[in-house]
Amino acid sequence: MYNMIKQKKIILIILSIFFLTLISFLIILFTIIIPERKEKEYFEEQVKLYYENKLKIYEEENEKFEDYEIDVAFIGDSLTDAYDLEKYYPEFVVSNRGIGGETTIGLEKRMQVSVYDLKPKVVVMLIGANNMDSMFNNYENLLIGLSENLPNTKVVLLSLTAMGDNWGRKNQLAAFNNVKIKKLAEKYNYHFIDLYTPLLDVTTNEVYDGYTIDGGHFTELGYDVVTNLIKPVLIEILTIYPNFN
Repeated sequence: MYNMIKQKKIILIILSIFFLTLISFLIILFTIIIPERKEKEYFEEQVKLYYENKLKIYEEENEKFEDYEIDVAFIGDSLTDAYDLEKYYPEFVVSNRGIGGETTIGLEKRMQVSVYDLKPKVVVMLIGANNMDSMFNNYENLLIGLSENLPNTKVVLLSLTAMGDNWGRKNQLAAFNNVKIKKLAEKYNYHFIDLYTPLLDVTTNEVYDGYTIDGGHFTELGYDVVTNLIKPVLIEILTIYPNFN
């Protein structure tokens, strides 16, 4: 009799633990996991809509401009997307074809609408920060595509930038990849601009304070610095090659 009572108590304890565990799991599921999943799905949906809207804008712009009417088209990721080109390059007819979060893979898929159909005089490309480990799986494909589809367009390749904070952990890889970008620029006879060295504070081995808002994305001062590096090259190109038809 005693053993039966003891067994029942043990079973009740086990059942109590089970139900408490189940209740705890359900609380976590409905208060944390499901909301986070919904938030992630919502975020992904917004990113998709933003991307699709950008491409629609590009298509509409492409219809407005004649071939080589655009002086310079900037293509890339968030650094380009947030670049106020009209402010920094008032002397040129410019087009911003940057999309936040972009990778070399995503850029290759949208090159037709982003630049091939636009036919700008000059393309300035900054890409690779969002897939730095795998960017060279198709980086050269982008250059081949530009060469084949826009033979009269001049191309300027920008190096990856120096970074700070959490981004700064990839500075060494960025510097290594920049050597490859420069060699590819030489191979295809494209212009290369080193953004990394002027942005790097050698005393900290990170981007200078004040140049970024989070170690990766530029402040107004950061854009001032890169503009001063890019603009002279564009002026030279557009002066030397006035006729792109």
